[in-house]
Amino acid sequence: MSTYATAADVQAVLGRELDDAETALVERRLEQVERMILRRVPDLAGQIADGTIDQADVVDIEAEAVLRVVRNPDCVFMESDGSYTYTKSAEAADGSLRITAEEWKLLGIKPSRMFQIVPARGGVPL
Repeated sequence: MSTYATAADVQAVLGRELDDAETALVERRLEQVERMILRRVPDLAGQIADGTIDQADVVDIEAEAVLRVVRNPDCVFMESDGSYTYTKSAEAADGSLRITAEEWKLLGIKPSRMFQIVPARGGVPL
């Protein structure tokens, strides 16, 4: 499967070369994140072609989503060594592949809004 972002895009944002194992992980995760996007934006290619969605944004979103996993593949939440402690956010440490709300907005997906269901009788709220 060809994805908009490539391992080279992830490597460029990461700022260092990926080793062979990391490259394999990145390529697999890029396929996963693209399927995530296509489930919510099935006409992605058409929207890119007509300029509704910028292809560079899609590349950035895919690369950043994969980078969130690559930067912490062991899902480390906190490390301590003597008096030194290093903590990551729980979200950053869970190792799940995710697209942020801001990234979904770039893809034209509005965040869901809460709603309330009100009981009614005969079309009149109780």
